[in-house]
Amino acid sequence: MAAACAPRLLPPPASSALQRQSVRRYWHQHRRQIVRTISARANPVAARGIDADDFRHPLDKQNTLLLGAIPGLNDVGKALLGPVSEQVMVLQNIGSSVLVSENQLSDLHQILIEAAKLLNTDAPDLYIRQNPVPNAYTLAISGKKPFIVVHTSLVELLTRKELQAVLAHELGHLKCDHGVWLTFANILTMGAYSVPGFGMVAGFLEEQLYRWLRAAELTCDRAALLVVQDPKVVISVLMKLAGGCPSLADQLNVDAFLEQARSYDKAASSPVGWYIRNAQTRELSHPLPVMRAREIDEWSRSREYRTVQQKIIQLGLMERADETILQN
Repeated sequence: MAAACAPRLLPPPASSALQRQSVRRYWHQHRRQIVRTISARANPVAARGIDADDFRHPLDKQNTLLLGAIPGLNDVGKALLGPVSEQVMVLQNIGSSVLVSENQLSDLHQILIEAAKLLNTDAPDLYIRQNPVPNAYTLAISGKKPFIVVHTSLVELLTRKELQAVLAHELGHLKCDHGVWLTFANILTMGAYSVPGFGMVAGFLEEQLYRWLRAAELTCDRAALLVVQDPKVVISVLMKLAGGCPSLADQLNVDAFLEQARSYDKAASSPVGWYIRNAQTRELSHPLPVMRAREIDEWSRSREYRTVQQKIIQLGLMERADETILQN
């Protein structure tokens, strides 16, 4: 039996007109595999896929180390993330939501799979839940498949591309192993105060977890940008979460929102402004939308982002990557 081998990078020779037609047909049929083959030969490191540290925010790295250094935190986590707490959260979300699949809301399933493939991570379950508050969150229960929950009001507010940015953001949490900490934070803030002996501990840990979570959100905004490849899409999501509604969505201006972010930075640059900003954000689980918009806008123009983009191109994960290689 003949040994298996990779497909040739070019079709067999033919006459001039037929050859051009054959090359075009062959390219369209096999372009992704050709790109992957070229990329793997040119850059074996890129062939391993996108890594979390390719886009992790420096504050995320710093605060993750600080969180892990808190004495006894793992023991507290095990106590709070017990079987009963886990089961309550799982049943609460699964029992009152719609599970997305190839046969149920298939368009949402497709954009989730696309985002997971680009970020080189397994796609979790996705649930759509009826709720008037626009939101999405990820739960990772130890020993169980993680899942993402998206509220119906958020689906109604966003375009298809913006919704994929949200899913990519949530996938970023899983890619960077944020999931368990996110679940810990949810249980801590929702129910730990009622657990005997945990009231004072919860108050201390809440501040530490919120500081970490604000940094983790910046990382996941980067994951969203890597998937949608357009900073204005990510910023548009943040703008709509800050002050959007379906009837106003088509009137919102991303450039004006970025200018608003710059004016916020200017106003907060004075000593008094710095103090007020810190007091304003200290008890928030997420950074202010204008701060997130400014962060992702700056990263989209950085050398670090261009390096990760080039890695995506070398991996052949997107149509535009195929086109870039063909042009070069």
